[in-house]
Amino acid sequence: MPTRPLPVEPGDPQQIAQALSTAFAAEHDRSPDGVYAAPGRVNLIGEHLDYNGGRVLPIALPHACYVASGLREDDLVTVRSLQADEVWEGRLDEVTPSSVTGFVAYVAGVLWALREDGFDVPGLDLVIDGRVPLGAGLSSSAALEVSVALAAGVPRSPDVRERLVSACMRAENDIVGAPTGGMDQAIAAFATPDHALLIDFATRERRDVPWDPASAGMSLLVLDTRVQHSLSDGSYGDRRSESSAAAEALGVGSLAEASRDAVEALDDDTLRRRARHVVTEDARVGAAVDALEAGDYTTVGTLFTASHASMRDDYQISCDELDVVVETALAAGAVGARMTGGGFGGSAIALVPSDRLGLVERAVAAAFADRGWDLPAVLEAPASGAADRLR
Repeated sequence: MPTRPLPVEPGDPQQIAQALSTAFAAEHDRSPDGVYAAPGRVNLIGEHLDYNGGRVLPIALPHACYVASGLREDDLVTVRSLQADEVWEGRLDEVTPSSVTGFVAYVAGVLWALREDGFDVPGLDLVIDGRVPLGAGLSSSAALEVSVALAAGVPRSPDVRERLVSACMRAENDIVGAPTGGMDQAIAAFATPDHALLIDFATRERRDVPWDPASAGMSLLVLDTRVQHSLSDGSYGDRRSESSAAAEALGVGSLAEASRDAVEALDDDTLRRRARHVVTEDARVGAAVDALEAGDYTTVGTLFTASHASMRDDYQISCDELDVVVETALAAGAVGARMTGGGFGGSAIALVPSDRLGLVERAVAAAFADRGWDLPAVLEAPASGAADRLR
């Protein structure tokens, strides 16, 4: 029987950048003009609130997507991924919602959206190395988008990064067809090491919140169930549509504006459940920020667990594997646990006393083995920094 989940290491950024530069040179017979990286993310709490006008609290992962880029003398774009066999080649003026598929839709979509926003996007050769686990709910797609946007020569000033985030959202919404809300791109662009980023989607305000579980003798585990999900497969869009219907029924512009009493008075059971999750989750985000600023990680853990129950029962986006991770981690000594990301698969997080990390990992692995499931993967998740140029 396996003793622990499979570790997923982020790798050394400078070593990855050097290897990617070498791969680019082998592909194109010249050195790249630059190598860029953008992180994946874990949302600590505040799930499905970005598009509902609420608050979210993500951190950036050390796991990132890396892109080496080189200018071309024509207007072609070529895309090669070290995780794929084929090379894509095309012109941005030919990109439409139906013209590109797969991971290339994220790449070409970002370049198309930047050009639509007025940036001068030249012909480019791009070679990509994605180190964020795919389908794990850790935002490998936004990491790809933001790294590509930087690789296209977008300046790194804060005001331009706002436009970068908007362009990446437009690419994902209009070209890929995934109706995401902008949290993932924002944390990739604006993360600060050792901090979570509180984003209020009602006001578009952001501020850093200290994230230092080690100060309380704790660690954050990310446990990837390896049940892959896709934000463009329809289920995510269903929740967004249901949220819009609930907001309309309540007469509010966004669901997070609704009062708890008004939500409980909704006649439709499905809409009532969706709205209840949003208003209670937004309150939990506020409570989590207060607890973090007070250094009270035990309360943060309690809020994590309550958040999972809400996503399981009211928003109905969990699955058996995620529930087993949460239940097993809590039974083995975690102070809190919840699924993270869009749901229907992906990852869960657990806030664990550091001296019980091995016990929690082994318990989760044994629970999966007992059910005949593939071993989960485990990532350690120190809060990391934003997208940047590496070389």
